[in-house]
Amino acid sequence: MKCPRQRRGILRKKGGEKMEIKRKIAAAVTAGTLLFSSFAQVAFAGTTIEISGNGTNSDNDATITTTNTTTVVQDNNANITNKVDVDADTGHNDANDNTGGDVSIKTGDVDSEVTVSNTLNVNSANVDCCPVGDTEVTISGNGSNSDNTATLDQTNKTEVYQDNNAYVYNNVKANGNTGENDAEDNTGGSVTIETGDVDTKVSVSTSGNVNSAQVGDGSGEGSSVSVWITDNGTNSDNDVDLDLSNTTSVVQDNNANIKNKVDVDADTGHNDANDNTGGDVLIDTGDVDTEVTVDNMVNFNVADVDCLCLLSDILAKISGNGSDSDNTIKAELDETLEVFQGNCDDDEGWYGKCATENNVDVDGDTGENDAEDNTGEPEGDPSVETGDVDTTVDLENSGNVNLYGDEDLGSDFDFDFDLDISLDLSDLLDALLDLV
Repeated sequence: MKCPRQRRGILRKKGGEKMEIKRKIAAAVTAGTLLFSSFAQVAFAGTTIEISGNGTNSDNDATITTTNTTTVVQDNNANITNKVDVDADTGHNDANDNTGGDVSIKTGDVDSEVTVSNTLNVNSANVDCCPVGDTEVTISGNGSNSDNTATLDQTNKTEVYQDNNAYVYNNVKANGNTGENDAEDNTGGSVTIETGDVDTKVSVSTSGNVNSAQVGDGSGEGSSVSVWITDNGTNSDNDVDLDLSNTTSVVQDNNANIKNKVDVDADTGHNDANDNTGGDVLIDTGDVDTEVTVDNMVNFNVADVDCLCLLSDILAKISGNGSDSDNTIKAELDETLEVFQGNCDDDEGWYGKCATENNVDVDGDTGENDAEDNTGEPEGDPSVETGDVDTTVDLENSGNVNLYGDEDLGSDFDFDFDLDISLDLSDLLDALLDLV
C-alpha cells in the first residue's frame, strides 16, 4: 500500500417583484452509501484451564484452541451527474416603427436561484477488538510422577476495511436577461427603454467520502492472563504452552473525482434606441447581482484504535513443586496493529483521474447600449444610464485529511461547511451525517 498523503486546498438576494425562479436540487445519495456498524466481541469470555488433584503416575492433557475473527467491510460507490439549465428572460422586446406618441419598453426583474447539494459516501464503524474475560491456566496439586500438559491457542483478529469512491459532475447554466430590447425608427414622441434587475445566485456543494473507525472501547486495558504451576509432586512433568495472538488492521481509502462547471450570464444591457425622431431618448438599465459559491469537502479518514489486549496484565508463576519435577511455561504473545489511511492513493482513481476541477464563468453586463442617430426637441439630448454590476465568486476546496489517534482537526484545519461554527473532527462527521 502506498504511503498516505495529505493535501489541502483552501481554495452574497435582491428581491425581484416581477419574476422569481427558484430551483433547488438536493442529491443526497442514501441508497448503499451510508454504512454504520457496531460490533462487540464475546469470544474467550472467562477462559479457564485447570489440571489439579490427579493421582500418581497420571497422564493429563488439556488442549484448547479458540479463534475469533471480526471482519467489517464497508464500501461505497457513487456516480452523480447534475445538469441544471435555467433561462429566465424578460427582455428581447421590440417597439419599432411607431408614429404619433411616446414609446416605452419597461421590463420586469429576473431572480434565479439554483442550489445543488451532494452528500454522499459515509462509513462509520465501532468495533471492539480485545477478547472479553480473563484467561487462567492452572496445573496444581497433581501426584508424583504425573505428566501434566496444558495447551492454549487463542487467535483474535479484527479487520476493518472502509472504502469510498465518488464521481460527481455538476453542470449549472443560469441565463438571466432583461436586456436586448429594441426601440427604433419611432416618430412623434419620447422613447424610453427601462430594464429590470437581474439577480442570480448559484450554490454548488459536494461533501462526503468520510471514513470513521473506532476500534476498542477506549479503556486502554486488555484482559489478564494468569498461568500457575504450583504444588505438584516429585518427579512430575508439568508444561504450559500458550500461544496468544491479537491482530488489528484498519484500512481506510478515498478516491474522489469532482468536476464543477458553472456558467452564469446576467444581462440588462445590449439595448438599442436608434433612428428615433421627435422626442427625448432614454436607456436606463437595471443592476446585475451575481453570486456563485462552490464548496468541495471530500476525503477524510478518522481512526482511533485502542487495542492493548495481551500485554497489559500477565502473571506466570511456578512455585512449590516437588523435587526432580520438570516445570515449563512457554508463552508466545503476538500483538499487531496496522493502520493504513490513504486519499487518492490511486492516481487514476475509480472513475478516471482522482482530482477536483472547478470551472466558473460569470458574465455580468449592463453595457453595450446604443442610442444613435436620434432627432428630438432642442436640448433633448439622448441619455444612456447603466446599472451596477456586482459579482461575487467564492471557491473553496478542502479535504484529503488523515487523522489517527486523539487528534483535534480544528487546531490545524479551518472548516466552515455552510455552518457558522468552527468544526473539529467529530463535529465534521456529525454535520455530514445530519445532512443526509
